[in-house]
Amino acid sequence: MDLHLVTYFVAVVDHGGITPASRELYISQPSLSQAIRTLERRLGVDLFDRSRRRLELTDHGRTFEVFARRILTDVERAKQAVETVRTLQSGRLDLVAHSSLSIDPLVPLVTRFREAHPQVVVNIIDTDGPLGVLNALRQGVAEVGVTDLSVDIGSLRSWPICKQEMVVVLPTHLAAGLADPVPLADVSQLPLVADLSDKGTRAGLDAIGESTLEHVVVDCDNMPGLWNLVSQGSAAAVMPRNVAEQELPNMERRSTEPPLRRMIGAVVRQDALSPAAERFLETVKALSTGEIRN
Repeated sequence: MDLHLVTYFVAVVDHGGITPASRELYISQPSLSQAIRTLERRLGVDLFDRSRRRLELTDHGRTFEVFARRILTDVERAKQAVETVRTLQSGRLDLVAHSSLSIDPLVPLVTRFREAHPQVVVNIIDTDGPLGVLNALRQGVAEVGVTDLSVDIGSLRSWPICKQEMVVVLPTHLAAGLADPVPLADVSQLPLVADLSDKGTRAGLDAIGESTLEHVVVDCDNMPGLWNLVSQGSAAAVMPRNVAEQELPNMERRSTEPPLRRMIGAVVRQDALSPAAERFLETVKALSTGEIRN
């Protein structure tokens, strides 16, 4: 059933006839009469008693009026709901990231986005490494991903956010005698704790040296657990400087020579994005151009 037929029916009821309703609707009287006849034909009943000078509803017409007004009310509410999402007066953003990015750059990104759009709920989904982010996007679990761009993203679209400096974080007894910055050859010989399920982490360790993976003494896919292992003196770790300064302020830190860096970006599918996702990408672009700082 066409929605405009329901609208015409309610207008005829409210204005007491075809002629006044046609003036209100800015359509011709014959066109409105034909529309009402079409509606009655589709319903298989007479909605109006035409035996009198003034149109009056039949019993079927009175029954249909209840549902017609409910339909128009529901449509109006739906329009209002869509408008609030479009203008970000409400809505939800499903965002996926791996845990190594939970502090930097996720915190400043989400904080700035929420400051601008406080009515939008941000649902952050944790996953294992860059490949977990890409799979979540392809499966439709999330609309936007934040990930290490060292992996092949295929047909997905990406925007750079920042280039993270990676540093070596280690307890005092392992830092003794190490230069600052420390040569990568020396880093490759340290006992390390790392998340080997994270393809980005493995790629970073391979970049340090061929023997680096052989010196991973603890394989840990839990970031708080990894931080605790370093703080308890079990091993060293390679992590973003901002994370190291915030989570392990009492540990030794060493830059590397040559420097280790990784590019972090936002990733989305080729599909059309929701208004919330579009605005989040605006926040990403502001961060990448230096308008946002931690």
